[in-house]
Amino acid sequence: MRDVTHPAAATRAPALGPEDAALAEELFAEIAARSPDTRGVSRPAWSAKETEILDYLTARAEAEGLVVTADALDNRVFCLPEDAGRTPYRLIGSHVDSVPVGGNYDGLAGVIAGLVCLIHQKRAGRGFARPLRVIAMRGEESAWFGPCYMASKALTGTLTPEELEAPHKGDGQPLSAHMAALGVDVAPIAEGRGLLPLDEIAEYLELHIEQGPLLVGEDRPAAVVTGIRGNLRLKEVRALGEPGHSGAVPRSYRRDPVMASAKLLARLDDLWAREVSEGGDLVITSGMMSTDPQHHAMARIPDSLTFSFEIRSQHPETLARVEAALQDEIARLTEETGVTFELPRPIRNAPAKVDAALHEALLAAMERAGQAPYAMASGGGHDAAIFANAGVPTGMVFVRSRGGSHNPDESMEVADLLAGAEILLAHVTTEGA
Repeated sequence: MRDVTHPAAATRAPALGPEDAALAEELFAEIAARSPDTRGVSRPAWSAKETEILDYLTARAEAEGLVVTADALDNRVFCLPEDAGRTPYRLIGSHVDSVPVGGNYDGLAGVIAGLVCLIHQKRAGRGFARPLRVIAMRGEESAWFGPCYMASKALTGTLTPEELEAPHKGDGQPLSAHMAALGVDVAPIAEGRGLLPLDEIAEYLELHIEQGPLLVGEDRPAAVVTGIRGNLRLKEVRALGEPGHSGAVPRSYRRDPVMASAKLLARLDDLWAREVSEGGDLVITSGMMSTDPQHHAMARIPDSLTFSFEIRSQHPETLARVEAALQDEIARLTEETGVTFELPRPIRNAPAKVDAALHEALLAAMERAGQAPYAMASGGGHDAAIFANAGVPTGMVFVRSRGGSHNPDESMEVADLLAGAEILLAHVTTEGA
């Protein structure tokens, strides 16, 4: 994270006002009301509920005089009438799906920010420096099928056959079946053919809530993103040992998968601490862990344990180094404890760098919007990473969110959303930017 100093700012950029705030509030409230869960919201990827939200946004945008089209994935694309069909264009985008029992702002904030910019200009009778489109995408969250960024990968031709056949966490049907049920032609996706002409996109821009505490701690409404962490995910690691009575088997005779897994994670936590102390960029998480619910008991040494394992970093070499360390520690622990580990096929998403020129342009736009320029890295992954790694010049803006993300406690002030949207608006209305 860093403060940035720029030369004197140009004329103050267009400001968003009370009508724009009311529009954003209306959209957020209506979509939350349409997608409730036991707490928070739930908008499953590639579902009828996701379609309902896209249909609502379509009707609301058309009522404002915007042109709306559906692409090959039934993502919705919005623009001013005068920009329809014009290329090259800038693309503002994010996703409308959520995790189960999630918050209302992750993903959706970026879509609504783009729509606010379009509708603000339409109501004012003004356009943009270059043609602008806003895309509301499906299927970004990994919670439903395992793979993430499903729509942006399909658009860019990078959704793999393995990801296309990933099973849904509920019904077990593959992603391809859920896509086909919504009328998507899966054949070109399976062949790796991109569904979007990337050479027509001048820039991809994404606004997203920050998924950590930095902007809250720094008391800042928004920031420009410097880069996006990639990740390696192992959805279900299995540690296999030997069952036994908790009181009758001495330590030296045990093959305890729980204790062996605890040692593995502790050793990798030590590696994490070393990386951070030396200035490296790394986070490690094990978000799911369980013994077999059919057999576990307080007085029983379990015969197996399953857990998830994820590493994230902005640096590919760090991801490779930690993956190798994981393999080495597993080999050592198998020798020490007799417990074996079965690893699934990894899910990989490469780190992404934002476009340097676009990054500087967004910082300058932040200053024109009357905000002190501020930059920080993204710990979470985003559709923006897929566009960046496909060669599209990409930039991102974060807005403050108390309560983090991926949970019902997400809490974003609309004033902070407008601060982020004003950065985008300052950029897309500046000639020569």
